Amino acid sequence: MFFQPQSAEAKEAYDSGQVQVEFGNGLVIITINRPEVRNSVNRAVSYGVCEAIDELDRNPELRVGILTGAGGNFCAGMDLKAFLRGEQTRVDGRGILGIALTPPRKPVICAVEGYALAGGFESVLACDLVVAAKDAQFGLPEVKRGLAAAAGGLLRLPRVLPKNVAMEVVLTGNTIGAQRLHHFGVVNVLSEPGEALADARALALQIVANAPMSLAASKRVMVEQQDWPLDDMFTRQKAITDPVLSSEDAQEGARAFAQKRPARWMNR
Repeated sequence: MFFQPQSAEAKEAYDSGQVQVEFGNGLVIITINRPEVRNSVNRAVSYGVCEAIDELDRNPELRVGILTGAGGNFCAGMDLKAFLRGEQTRVDGRGILGIALTPPRKPVICAVEGYALAGGFESVLACDLVVAAKDAQFGLPEVKRGLAAAAGGLLRLPRVLPKNVAMEVVLTGNTIGAQRLHHFGVVNVLSEPGEALADARALALQIVANAPMSLAASKRVMVEQQDWPLDDMFTRQKAITDPVLSSEDAQEGARAFAQKRPARWMNR
């Protein structure tokens, strides 16, 4: 599968190999490939990842995305040298990697080795599931650089960690290990070092086997319901889930169960 990048920045990222994209089996695997700088994010990388995520959302053949980094690290966040040059390292209106402000509609799994820091950790928090090596380290060190974790870290971290733990991570700028994050439910799967991507693929293929309409609607409800008023939540959910319950795939799922065979999803 091939798609044509729309922006000059994304084209630069692909042509230079700073972002690598692999398609297959309903998956898109997006790799930040700047290992010499721990996969820190410049403008080209942000746009390159963003356009691959957009392809995931618009292409009906794709069901799940995996975001990872090359060379033993996930992502060290914003490229500070690019920042000092005055380069805007985020996608206009969408934030770092294009997912900080506008997370994708379809499921995205992070496969984390080594360090996920600053915008790298914030990108992890914008994804849906996390597979991490046991020795991986996460952190928001912005306070040590006179910055602020404004790409979602200050907003999302207190929603997934106990308040005082999140406050410690933010105010000290120190790292927190994958095993501790697994304890708190932020990391879904702990992998042996070097195996995060393989384990993320295995998890993704479990998701790919499910009905695409069901996946999209279920994710949408779970994301949006956080801000729904109690007296209106079932009404809002109904508008999203009723088309799924009345779909051809709902009938196919029931038939496949009764006939003891794999379902053949039509996405309608």
